Amino acid sequence: MRFAIITGMSGAGKSSVLKMLEDSGYFCVDNLPIQLISKFAEIINNEASDMPKVALGLDIRSGDDLESIDVILDALRKEGSDYEILFLDCSTSVLVKRFKETRRSHPLADSSRIEEGIALERKKLMFLKENADYIIDTSQLLIRELKAEIDKIFIKNEKYQSFFVTILSFGFKYGIPSDSDLVFDVRFLPNPYYIEHLRLKTGKDKAVSEFVLKSGEAHEFLEKLQDMVKFLIPRYIIEGKNQLVISIGCTGGKHRSVTLADLLYHELGSTEYSVKVEHRDIFKETYRIK
Repeated sequence: MRFAIITGMSGAGKSSVLKMLEDSGYFCVDNLPIQLISKFAEIINNEASDMPKVALGLDIRSGDDLESIDVILDALRKEGSDYEILFLDCSTSVLVKRFKETRRSHPLADSSRIEEGIALERKKLMFLKENADYIIDTSQLLIRELKAEIDKIFIKNEKYQSFFVTILSFGFKYGIPSDSDLVFDVRFLPNPYYIEHLRLKTGKDKAVSEFVLKSGEAHEFLEKLQDMVKFLIPRYIIEGKNQLVISIGCTGGKHRSVTLADLLYHELGSTEYSVKVEHRDIFKETYRIK
């Protein structure tokens, strides 16, 4: 029997995850009163139970009773009840945006600002995050990407690392991405924009990538970047970080940065981390050939 506890920040996607698990054959219960968790675990662990896969949603709506969950979960473990905790996290700025878009009020905000409610919730849920088996930060995830991560953990039973790497190409003329952790400037490389037959193409076109990589500096830069990122990630994990945004920029975000972002993505994609690549400015501007 597999018993998953789904928890995390309000607005981070708990309801969506429970729906995904339900569609995959899990028996799902949301917001069960804390006092009933022990009885619930007893029922599903009974040999007569016909529920091989169960997911229980817990969140801040449990109020003051949430503080007793730590004792209850510890008792369940001692009684031999095996469970896994998935904690869904999200940046404050994205959570604020989601609440404003849906016109919902934060459960802890009352008459105060949304940011204050989020800060209080983060503090109250910290003990669950610290004890989580899996942490997924949904700040940058699309629904399909979140589903892929859920399937990896609870459906395919693949080895999972709670660390996300986003490789983001961008154009300096449009500004540095605000959520960047690491920013690299590749404007030192030859610019395909000045080659007439390459100007309308992007770094995803073979002719452009070959032009960029024709420079020995591009290969050397890529090797050093790969070594540094592979060195940094385990150390970020030790410090408790669960996601990393690596931004690679050129002038317009169309040629050089796209080529190198894709190459870094393919290199890191063979590691145990969850990696995705995005090209923020690749289609921002259409150049005219004069």
